[in-house]
Amino acid sequence: MIRCAITVVLAILLMPEASAAPPGQVSNPVIAGFAPDPSIERVGEDYYLINSTFEYFPGIPVFHSRDLVNWTLLSYALSDPAAVDLDRITSGGGIHAATIRHHDGVFYVITTNNVDGNLINFVVTATDPAGPWSAPQVIEGAPGIDPSLFFDDDGRVWYTGNRIPEQRSFPTEMEIWLQEFDLESMQLIGERHGLWSGCCQGAWAEGPHIYKRDGYYYLLLSEGGTAYEHALSVAISREITGPYENNPRNPILSHRQFGYDFPITGVGHADFVTMPDGRWYALLLGWRLVDGVHGILGRETFLAPVSWETEPYWWKEPKLTFPVVSPLTGQVDLHQPAPVPGTVQERPGDFRDDFDADDLGLEWNMRRTHDAPFHDLVARPGWLRLALGPEAIGERNRYSFLGIRQRDFEFEATTRLAFEPGAAGERAGMTVIQNDRAALTFTVRQDATGRRAAVERSQGGEVAMLATLPVPDGDLVLRARGDYLTFAFDVSTDGGDWRPVLADIDGTFLSPAVIPGYNYTGLYVGLYATASGQDSGAHADFDWFTYRSTADGRDAWYERQRALQLDRSR
Repeated sequence: MIRCAITVVLAILLMPEASAAPPGQVSNPVIAGFAPDPSIERVGEDYYLINSTFEYFPGIPVFHSRDLVNWTLLSYALSDPAAVDLDRITSGGGIHAATIRHHDGVFYVITTNNVDGNLINFVVTATDPAGPWSAPQVIEGAPGIDPSLFFDDDGRVWYTGNRIPEQRSFPTEMEIWLQEFDLESMQLIGERHGLWSGCCQGAWAEGPHIYKRDGYYYLLLSEGGTAYEHALSVAISREITGPYENNPRNPILSHRQFGYDFPITGVGHADFVTMPDGRWYALLLGWRLVDGVHGILGRETFLAPVSWETEPYWWKEPKLTFPVVSPLTGQVDLHQPAPVPGTVQERPGDFRDDFDADDLGLEWNMRRTHDAPFHDLVARPGWLRLALGPEAIGERNRYSFLGIRQRDFEFEATTRLAFEPGAAGERAGMTVIQNDRAALTFTVRQDATGRRAAVERSQGGEVAMLATLPVPDGDLVLRARGDYLTFAFDVSTDGGDWRPVLADIDGTFLSPAVIPGYNYTGLYVGLYATASGQDSGAHADFDWFTYRSTADGRDAWYERQRALQLDRSR
C-alpha cells in the first residue's frame, strides 16, 4: 500500500504545472471535443487529418494544417446522404476509424460502416481534399474494421485491417491481416496474409498502419480497447507480408500504468507523419475524463513527438530500430514544444452563425441521414428554419437536430428563437445531447396554462420533465450553460435580462461511462424541433446561434483534474 501511494504521488509530482503553455510550447489536445481515431497525411508542407464520426452526418471531417497544431475544417469525405447507409444506424454504429492517404495526386479515404454488425468497408477519393469526394466504392470480401492503405515504393498497394482469427488463443484476440489492393477495380487481389495480433496477448488489435523506413516495414496497431488499457504497439519485418517481429519494448505508448484519474487517459489509435525536415510525430486519440470517469466530450485528437532508436546491444545483429513516442517522458503531455517554431496556438471553441449563407456551415452536423432536408435557409433569409418532424430523440430515430461539437467542459451557447407552438407536442429550442440514449432538451411549447419554456431529460427512451417557466409571446433568446457535469438553462426576451428555467442539473447521465451500450461519440450542443409523434406542417426559426468557452484558460480542465488527484493522494 505504501509503495502504491508513493507511485501515485510521484506521478502527480511529475505532471507539469497546468497554467498556459510556456512560450514556444503548445497544449494538448490539438483538436478538442469528439475527434477520435485520427489519421494524417502530409503533402508538401500541408497536413490533412480525418476523424471517425459514427452516426453523425456529414461524415469524416477533413482538416488542414501547416503546423500540426491549428486545424481548419475543409470538407467531409461523406456528404451525400444517398451514398452511405446511415439512415437508421444505431448509436455507436456507422462510420468507424478511417485512414487518409495521398498517391499520384489523388487522396484516398478508406473506412468501415458498421450497420448492425454488417461491416462494410469502402473507399472514397478526391483530387482536392476540399472536395468533391467520390461516391463510396465498396470493397468486397474485406472483413473487420479500421482499414488502411499502404503505397509501396515498388508501385504495389496494400490493404490492412483486422479480423477474428480462425482459432482464437484468447477470447478477445483479433488479427491484423494484409492483402494487395488494385486501384483500378478498388478491390482486393492475390493472397491474404495474417500478420500479427499485438504484443502481450493484447485484446482487440485494431487501427493498423504500415510504414516503411530504411528498408524495413513497420506495423503499428492499437490494442487493449479504447479505454484505460488502450495502447500502441509496433512490429517489424523485412517483407511486407511478414513475418513480423515484436518490438521488445512494446507497448510504445500507453497510459495504462497511471491511475484511473490521470488527466489524459486511454491514449492510442495513432497515425504517424513525417515533417519536411524529417522529424516524426504521432496524432492519436485520448480521453479527458471528468473526475477520472466521465468522458463527456468523447475521445479527442492529441499530438506527440516520435523519435527512432536503434538497439544498443553489442551482441545482437542485426540491430533493429524502433519508434519511440514522447522519448523524454513516455507519455502524452499537456505541453510540448511547437513542431513549427513560432506557432501561436489558437483557442478553439468560439463559434457564431447568423445563418446568412445559402448553405449550412461546415461545423454543423445532424444525427443520421434523412430522406429529405428538414432545415431551410432560404424561406426566411437570415434565419434557419427547422421543420417539426414527427420523430423525437430516441434510438434510431431521425429527428430535426443540428448541432456542433461541445469542445469545452465549460461553455455557453445561445440562440434567438421565433416559434409559436400550436398543437400539443410541438416544441422547439436547444439540446445538449450525447446520443439517442442521453440528452437534455430546452424547448418552448404550449400547454393548458399557456406558453412555457421547459427542460426535460431524455434517458434510455424515457422522458422526464425537470422544470417549466411561463414565457411571453414573441421571440425568445435561449441559453445553455455547461460546467463539467453540471448544466443550466436560461431564457430572455432581449438576451440581457436572463431568467433561470433550471440551474445545477446533474449531467452525469450524459457520460459514456454510465450509458448502456457502445458510446463512441461526444457531447453536441445545438438546435432541436419535434412534433412528438404527430405529423405537423409547423416549423421553428432561429436567427443566430453562438457558442463560446467560459473556461478560465485553455488548460483549466487540467488544473481541475490535478487538484482532484492531489486531494485523493492525501
